[in-house]
Amino acid sequence: MRNNNLKITISLIFVVSFMLFLSFAAVPLYKLFCQVTGYGGTPKIVNVEDEIKVSEKKIKIEFNSDINKKLNWSFKPEQRSIESKIGEPILAFYKATNNGSKSITGIATYNVLPFEVAKYFNKVNCFCFENQTLEPGEEVLLPVNFYIDPEILDDPSVKHLNSIILSYTFFESDENFEKISKNNN
Repeated sequence: MRNNNLKITISLIFVVSFMLFLSFAAVPLYKLFCQVTGYGGTPKIVNVEDEIKVSEKKIKIEFNSDINKKLNWSFKPEQRSIESKIGEPILAFYKATNNGSKSITGIATYNVLPFEVAKYFNKVNCFCFENQTLEPGEEVLLPVNFYIDPEILDDPSVKHLNSIILSYTFFESDENFEKISKNNN
């Protein structure tokens, strides 16, 4: 009986430990899954060494920006939209300004609308998911380099689209909270 209790206890400890591990690993694994598949409006991250066939069909890319209320920044796209051939590399810029009186770090997330086109939106280089630290009054241009995969023209559910929205939202980074808590200790 005692041996069975020990086996059950060890099994339960293993299950609880495994579930705890999965709870911490879920976010990075889900992020990786979305970047690889384009699921949930997350553009895929690609390597530009492959030659891309540029189509004559054009598509309009509209740019959107938002800021979490806790972040005292201004954040806007430098251009409201760009019209480009499908498959053509696009370089666009967003401008961020720290309106506060102290250094602050922000981090951006992004998505593409409609969600169905995310798997064709290929991000080559971007400022998203990287901490951006701005000094008081500092203003920076943040580049994003991408292209729309020509395979979008073969997908009957989205090939009719004339525009895509690329949306970024900046949040205050957890790095700021780590600095504050270190200073208070």
